[in-house]
Amino acid sequence: MPEPCMDIQRIIELLPHRYPFLLIDRVLELEPRKRIVAIKNVTYNEPFFQGHFPGLPVMPGVLIVEAMGQAGGIMVYHEVPAGSDIIIYFMSLDNVKFRRPVVPGDQLLIEVNSTHLSSRAWKMAGKAYVDGKLAAQAELSAAVQISDKKGLTKGPEA
Repeated sequence: MPEPCMDIQRIIELLPHRYPFLLIDRVLELEPRKRIVAIKNVTYNEPFFQGHFPGLPVMPGVLIVEAMGQAGGIMVYHEVPAGSDIIIYFMSLDNVKFRRPVVPGDQLLIEVNSTHLSSRAWKMAGKAYVDGKLAAQAELSAAVQISDKKGLTKGPEA
């Protein structure tokens, strides 16, 4: 059963990302350890549109994939006890495909499904839609690591 949505305040409590790199505005559905549906409102004043591309603004594909990763990250961070010092890093991206440009005024609907879970790594399948049409898709793998207060990670030997 999906949990109620999360607003931006709860997202900020979970994710370490901040403006201008926070790419999730709201969570619509969350089935712990299984699935998340989130949105990113794409506005003309996004800083990346100044250079990508002047006169023809298009959201960079890598940021669409990053938004999928952040949605998946919410699913992971939601699972860990409050106060845990973990950080999540991409390990790999596979079968990344971009199907249509994402432009100012679009709303990305991001759906991420878990495909494999362990205490140290998660694999997920992500899709991003605009107006019900597939804009991008990717298979994402992420490492979950313990972080010290300086932001450095402790490896498996720690």
